[in-house]
Amino acid sequence: MPSARYIAPYITDAGQAATAAELIAAFGTDAATEAAARADRSRDLGNHIHFCRWRQVERLIVILSVDEAIGTVH
Repeated sequence: MPSARYIAPYITDAGQAATAAELIAAFGTDAATEAAARADRSRDLGNHIHFCRWRQVERLIVILSVDEAIGTVH
C-alpha cells in the first residue's frame, strides 16, 4: 500500500525504467527487495552513485506494483 507521503522517483533515463521492468520479470514480487539489496551492496562498496540509482529503481518498482493510482490523477 502506498504511504500517506508519496515521493516520486527521480528517473534519469529510460534505462532505469527498463531495469525496473527486468527486475520485475526476473524476481516478481521480490523485485523491490532485490533492488534494495543491490543498493545496499553499492553503498557498502562506497559507490554512492549506484546506491542512489538502485534506490530509485526500488521506488519505481514499488510504484509499479501498486494497483491504484498514486499522486494526482487528471
